[in-house]
Amino acid sequence: MKKLSALICIIAILPFSLKAQRTQKPPLHGKHWMAITGKPLAATAGAGIFQKGGNAVDAACAMLAATCTMWDVLSWGGETQALIYNPHTKKVIAINALGVAPSGATPEFFKNKGYNFPPEYGPLAAVTPGTPGGLCLMLARYGSLSLEEVLAPAMEMAAGYPIEAQTANSIERNKKRISQWPYSKKVFLVHQGEKREAPEAGEIFVQKDLLATLQKLVDTEQAALKAGKSREEAIMAACDRFYKGDIAAEIARGCQEQGGLITKEDLANWKPVIEEPLHINYRGIEVYKLQPWTQGPSMLQSLNILEQFDLKSMGYNSPEYIHTVYQAMNLAFADRDFYYGDPAFSPTIPVKGLLSKGYAKERAALIQPGKNLANAAPGNPYPYEDRQQPFQKLLDIREQWVENPGKDKPGSFVPKHDATYHSENKNEMGWATTKDLAVDSLYMDRLWRGTTSIEAADEEGWVVSVTPSGGWVPACIAGNTGVGMSQRMQSFVLDSILDPYNVVAPGKRPRVTLTPSMALKDGLPYLSFAVQGGDTQDQNLLQFFLNMVEFNMTVQQAAEAANFNSNQLWLSLGGTQVKDRQPRPGSLLLNRSTPDATRSSLEKMGYSLQFGDRTSGPINAIYLDRKHGSIWGGSSNNGEDYGIGW
Repeated sequence: MKKLSALICIIAILPFSLKAQRTQKPPLHGKHWMAITGKPLAATAGAGIFQKGGNAVDAACAMLAATCTMWDVLSWGGETQALIYNPHTKKVIAINALGVAPSGATPEFFKNKGYNFPPEYGPLAAVTPGTPGGLCLMLARYGSLSLEEVLAPAMEMAAGYPIEAQTANSIERNKKRISQWPYSKKVFLVHQGEKREAPEAGEIFVQKDLLATLQKLVDTEQAALKAGKSREEAIMAACDRFYKGDIAAEIARGCQEQGGLITKEDLANWKPVIEEPLHINYRGIEVYKLQPWTQGPSMLQSLNILEQFDLKSMGYNSPEYIHTVYQAMNLAFADRDFYYGDPAFSPTIPVKGLLSKGYAKERAALIQPGKNLANAAPGNPYPYEDRQQPFQKLLDIREQWVENPGKDKPGSFVPKHDATYHSENKNEMGWATTKDLAVDSLYMDRLWRGTTSIEAADEEGWVVSVTPSGGWVPACIAGNTGVGMSQRMQSFVLDSILDPYNVVAPGKRPRVTLTPSMALKDGLPYLSFAVQGGDTQDQNLLQFFLNMVEFNMTVQQAAEAANFNSNQLWLSLGGTQVKDRQPRPGSLLLNRSTPDATRSSLEKMGYSLQFGDRTSGPINAIYLDRKHGSIWGGSSNNGEDYGIGW
């Protein structure tokens, strides 16, 4: 192995030397491997694992552990979902490491507390941790190194690393909420009583409890190996200690002490799952997503709809193109908001119908030139799998309720942990007007951090796409474990009228926004891509994919390209009342670089326009160049996301 210093190819902002490429960052190029994620230090951790001889799964696990330790809007008590291409079987498999609602989490429980949705923050927002189990399962089945080797970078950081300004300032902004939880206060507010209680940027941030927890996992693995257990058995023994041993006991105790519902039995009964992903064919390319416990199938539905149109002839981000893609996304999201949920809990979800080409043609016929379909509603996919619609009465009631929601005003533009808007002027609907709805610095800071993404690939053929999340600042830490608990409970609904498949129940997974992506061409990996950003994830990933397939952009150009976002959907995160989540028909976020002529055309179509400086994601992606036998990496220009290749 060559020395790491000789291997690093770093994404940097080089505007002058890249004029010909018209990107702010250069693409990454590698022959042997590629590692990209949301934090520079975490990308370095992945590169170090490759240097040790690990494969892409090992590197992805190391990056996952590092980003969790750095609180990149996720922590160890969050959730992990991944797609992995196995070059030996030549198949894409899915990792489902999303936690479940704990005992006592029922609609009645939350309604009695005055909620229309489960809470955003605190111990009652927590589903059971998924990331430790997901990491162990991926590593044990598909990796090659030990848990000790893969966790080494994260453990070194837990012992103390220089915290970056984004996380440090987020802690300071949220210190009032953090101070409500004793274990979070102990970890995050290191200067209690001072004007600034959070760490300063560059200060060595120490997490002793988390380090002790990770050390317990490594100790268990090593003891199992000494006892003659196989590598896989030893890693899963460490997993069992987290979910069934002393770590689990402390998580349950700490959660319940602070008012949460998670029990030792909830932890012991949970396990990560290897499952079949969903996929569709778009113009000869197989596109893979996770099952409908995520919003991932909405991108597949959108592609099926858009296959009915000649997008290339419309032109990238022309008014006609923006309108058509916006409409397709809204139709897919209307189905997402009513039909998606945990298939293990509700096996009758009409996935086959939703992804059928015939259903897509029916939905595409609803798109009218130059006019927004403001009342886009769930369709009826059941006939496309020879079944009858079981929820027609519910849909009739829902249509009347949506059309007459009372005086409730639409809620935030994107999930509240990702964005904040300010405006002085509002129109008669109570919405900020086109010229007054500004994106402020807090919005941009939170958008940059968001949920993280992890992409890895190697010359053996392993390709990994991960979108982990949960336990973001302000996180409630579970006892003396250093583990921040998930806030994913808020993605459930409490009433069937919103989504009969996603009503909260003990042991059930919420329908989440987290959505890694992969595409195969001629039976081999072509693209691996993911992004942060709540409900905007599959919108930005859809456009990234189209940028490459329809408009022949390079992976870096596609990652940086200006996207647009719809908010004509029910928000998956943020707010406990109906008014916080309602769709905003015709609301369209554009890049500030959008030409005046395009703006004018869209306004004439009836769209309400808002603008952002950077609307590219931020997307992380890997392109497998079969012509040259090389690996390309792309990382958008609007966050801390960073990659290294060799």
